[in-house]
Amino acid sequence: MSDKNAPAMDYDSHERTYEGFINFSKVGTVAVLNVVLCLILFGFGGTAATVFGWLMLIATLVSSAIGLALGASGWIPPALVFLLTGVLAILTV
Repeated sequence: MSDKNAPAMDYDSHERTYEGFINFSKVGTVAVLNVVLCLILFGFGGTAATVFGWLMLIATLVSSAIGLALGASGWIPPALVFLLTGVLAILTV
């Protein structure tokens, strides 16, 4: 049974919501990976690695916020921070 008075689907709104979800998923995945790298810096590094860990954790938060505002290419700023954190982890641990 269908209701003949039901409003039509708003496909534009559905597509915007889906694109936002996909963007959030990409940015969130890279941010979580970066947090794991920061935890590695905290756990296995010395004093310098701990300082770099905190700086990269703050950079992750900032770059994730920027990435969420950018839209489809929003995964790029957190990915750059992830690469920098990886290099720092390799050099300091």
